[in-house]
Amino acid sequence: MAVGRAWSIALGGLHGTPVEIEADIGAGLPGTKLLGLPDAGLREAKDRVRAAVRNSGHSWPEQQVTLGLSPANLPKMGSAYDLAIAVATLAAAEVVPAARLTGTVLLGELALDSRIRHVRGILPSLLAARDAGMTRAVIPTGSLAEGTHVGHLDVVGADDLGAVLAWLREEGELRAPPRQVTSEPEPVGDLADVVGQPEARYGLEVAAAGGHHMLLIGPPGIGKTMLAHRLPGLLPPLSDEEALEVTAVRSIDGSLPAHAPLVRVPPLVAPHHSTSVAALIGGGSGLAAPGAISKAHRGVLLLDEACEFGPDRLEALRTALEEGRIRLARSRGVVTYPARFQLVLATNPCPCAPPRESECRCSPAARRGYLDKLSGPLLDRVDIRVRMRPVTALEASEQVAGESTAAVRERVCQARERARQRWTAAGYDWLVNAEVPGPVLRREFALPEPVTAPLERALSRSAITARGADRCLRLAWTLGDLAGRERPVREDIAAALEFRDRSAA
Repeated sequence: MAVGRAWSIALGGLHGTPVEIEADIGAGLPGTKLLGLPDAGLREAKDRVRAAVRNSGHSWPEQQVTLGLSPANLPKMGSAYDLAIAVATLAAAEVVPAARLTGTVLLGELALDSRIRHVRGILPSLLAARDAGMTRAVIPTGSLAEGTHVGHLDVVGADDLGAVLAWLREEGELRAPPRQVTSEPEPVGDLADVVGQPEARYGLEVAAAGGHHMLLIGPPGIGKTMLAHRLPGLLPPLSDEEALEVTAVRSIDGSLPAHAPLVRVPPLVAPHHSTSVAALIGGGSGLAAPGAISKAHRGVLLLDEACEFGPDRLEALRTALEEGRIRLARSRGVVTYPARFQLVLATNPCPCAPPRESECRCSPAARRGYLDKLSGPLLDRVDIRVRMRPVTALEASEQVAGESTAAVRERVCQARERARQRWTAAGYDWLVNAEVPGPVLRREFALPEPVTAPLERALSRSAITARGADRCLRLAWTLGDLAGRERPVREDIAAALEFRDRSAA
């Protein structure tokens, strides 16, 4: 008998590698050998596949079956190889022809009754198959909605193994993907609902316009969390490329809805302060799974009650804040996940946190110790710090009505478009000012000395670090964009410095 061949995809993070599955049926006692560094879940595949083949109306070869997964030195994990293993074995037994397997990727877990079940990571697997030059993919019917987002790849779905075998023999057709579905955005509260807090509202607008990180300090019940939850509503919808990145992370995590719409709205992820380091940045045995920072990619990561998070969790964010990605090394290899998010920290000013500071019972040392949980290196990466004051009036007649989310979002989108056009004209692909490296701002977009004089004085007094100076420049460019100016002025530099020092006010 000839060697049967089929293709599947091995995922490592968001990146996939085509895996050739070879099946050889030879003389010897009946049995099945699986080669190529399979994990425990994949080693069980031979039993699942044998039962599925039998229950699809076909016979499993009563000889020695050797299955090789190549590249042999690449770790293989999960149950997504089941369908390809079954088809390769039946192709070796000459039950199905091998012609339609050329350039075809097979993904799916087989149930014992031959149904094909959904597996995680369908979208990144299809993207990897397309980039590797594959022309066709067979996936579970329940995963077809993810296939609508991948162009230049013929994606079809099957309910069970029998349907796939009939299709290979040209005796039936498989299901085509449905029409692309536009997901309905989750309702986001309106910024007009926030009572008072003009300084914090403006800080939120600046953060949205430039992609800057933000710290909110104030007593409980003042509106810190309420404000933070309205930040995604100020951000523009995700582009096609960004939406694919965000949806691919959700696909690997398994949190994508069954109908798998393309995620168009910037996500908001708010883990509890008791979360572990692995849950925050990603982890797990074998190959690391994405954490909260990757699920917040191109969106907002809110750490409410930030001072209650352990130092190990807060400090683990530092590298991701700088690089916009996280590299996780585990026993089975190193994976890289995207993690370009906006960080919003919200915290009380002290442990007792009374409504009015005059009622605080904490000693000065206790207050300092509480806020010192936010280390200097972490705060140095936070551009906007706002000290929120108690609201003194709730009556509408005594409050100036705040702007709506729609009105503020329009200004944010205009400012982002100015920034995008500026960096595109210079030959760069940055989307927001917070992504621009400091050397570019200091050399190619250097400001006159009279404009940067406040920044020079702050550096000479060691009031800010060199990193802090670069971040002030980014913030000043954002303030200039919001004001409609071509370049920042001296007042923008001064305002950026004040934003970095307001938490002590």
